[in-house]
Amino acid sequence: MSFFKKLKEKISNKTEEVTSKFKDGLSKTRDSLVGKVEQLVRQYKKVDEEFFEELEEILIASDVGVATVMELVDDVRDEAKKHAIENTADLQPILSEKLVGLLKNDETQQTGLNVEDGRLNIILFVGVNGVGKTTTIGKMAHMFKQQGKKVVLAAGDTFRAGAIEQLEVWGERVGVDVIKHQAGSDPAAVIYDAIQSARSRDADIVLCDTAGRLQNKVNLMNELNKVVRVIQREVPDAPHEVLLVLDATTGQNALNQARQFSEAASVSGIVLTKLDGTAKGGIVIAIRNELNIPVKYVGLGEKMDDLQPFDAEQFVHALFADVMEEEQEEKNA
Repeated sequence: MSFFKKLKEKISNKTEEVTSKFKDGLSKTRDSLVGKVEQLVRQYKKVDEEFFEELEEILIASDVGVATVMELVDDVRDEAKKHAIENTADLQPILSEKLVGLLKNDETQQTGLNVEDGRLNIILFVGVNGVGKTTTIGKMAHMFKQQGKKVVLAAGDTFRAGAIEQLEVWGERVGVDVIKHQAGSDPAAVIYDAIQSARSRDADIVLCDTAGRLQNKVNLMNELNKVVRVIQREVPDAPHEVLLVLDATTGQNALNQARQFSEAASVSGIVLTKLDGTAKGGIVIAIRNELNIPVKYVGLGEKMDDLQPFDAEQFVHALFADVMEEEQEEKNA
């Protein structure tokens, strides 16, 4: 079997495994990114330098990130030379595989959550206001409850107006306890009380909200450091995860936030929200490749179960699903 046939068959098989959540949730990015690549392929039947330059522009416009785009297009260009590819359509499966490779990056890096049975698991959430942090905590509480875990929420964002009340609404909706103090109180004290409360309730997981003030990074760093010290004093190997919540619709701004927060806290993973609401889903690739922080969960809709574990192959093959289905239909016709 030829190189192309094997590659197309592999991608076609993977495309069949794509869940509707990923396919539906990435429709805007698919229409924008892959739709433009399709147009480019129709415009340039033959592989040449002009084709690669326009491919770079399309990928940059989808917020894949300049450094990542240069690396990606160079790799695709090398494959074209290596396999003497002349037809631009033959580059699509190669582009798909290269994207998967970029997203997987270091195969040894853990993309699942570090949650273990038999211990109190502490997960700390960081991120600026408005990215969907509290909603993400609520959805994750629902996910864990569905798995039979006992969850406690810590209302550690004591500065944003309405943050405590918003978390309480999620607590009632999901059916989990919320530990809170009054607005303006010490976040570390709230999280201390949440840990004690979780122990008394024999809970499995504490999900901790924090304030998202990035305007003064020194204050943010001091506050997060204090919270982490309190957590580690009570649970020495915690926090078991520090999840940075980013809004996918903000594109390159999300990448800048990720850089700043990773300096202020030991971020172990990223939750990318509102991926269904943007045509610039390429930011996932930029974050993964340029910061080397794993994307662990993605928000693909408004429903309670629309927070999904991130899967590189699901992500890329959901983007290229329509292309592969069209090819399959043409083959069967």
